[in-house]
Amino acid sequence: MTVRKNQATLGADEKRRFVNALLELKRSGRYDTFVTTHNAFIMSDTDNGDRVGHRSPSFLPWHRRFLIQFEEALRSVDPAVTLPYWDWTADRTSRSSLWAPDFLGGTGRARDGQVTDGPFARGGNRWTINVRVDGRDYLRRDLGAGGRQLPTRAEVESVLAMETYDTAPWNSASDGFRNHLEGWRGVNLHNRVHVWVGGQMGTGASPNDPVFWLHHAFVDKLWADWQARHPRSTYLPAAGTANVVDLGDTMRPWNDVTPADMLDHTRHYTFDTAA
Repeated sequence: MTVRKNQATLGADEKRRFVNALLELKRSGRYDTFVTTHNAFIMSDTDNGDRVGHRSPSFLPWHRRFLIQFEEALRSVDPAVTLPYWDWTADRTSRSSLWAPDFLGGTGRARDGQVTDGPFARGGNRWTINVRVDGRDYLRRDLGAGGRQLPTRAEVESVLAMETYDTAPWNSASDGFRNHLEGWRGVNLHNRVHVWVGGQMGTGASPNDPVFWLHHAFVDKLWADWQARHPRSTYLPAAGTANVVDLGDTMRPWNDVTPADMLDHTRHYTFDTAA
């Protein structure tokens, strides 16, 4: 059983081990398989067709399984490593500790967005972008450009208060907790963070930026917090729904896991704090 911690509480050795595990997955080629998978699903998930990872009820269980698989990969490199989460309601600026040179590095330079400090900068040739949306092979960011702001705790609380998990038409037009957390409606939580970071995080190949995992670990924690607050509310839809993953349907690309299997995160990990 692993414990996922707030990145702001990590010690120097924990940060170093996490970074080194990421770099080893990248060196071996395993990291890029996760980028490829995510990019393929975000490109194929559409509001009016088959949708699995995004714009649909299975957004949360799909990413929960995706993070578990990635955490297992990290731990195959270093069993002491677990996925930390980034609470973007608290660490809200480009000066926050996760953007320090000893962890994820900072924003990109003005002329091309290239990240030039930290372990994922191009200079060390350890983090070449291979799964690309354009010809650029270096990590890019544009933290908070244009005056963009990260979601606030009050905005998060307004979404956690929603009692219904999801509603028809089960896509980006839906009302309910899932879609407001995903960010297609309302205060826009998850999507807004991708845009705030910018660079590759604003594309389907967003896992190219290691902050993807810390962001989604917090999104996953918010789902766990919602589940704890609304124990009588559950995943919807239950069965017989076209183009989406019902509660008992298997999810690609694994084909051996259902949303029902992903409802209890404590079978796999816990968080350092609860709601």
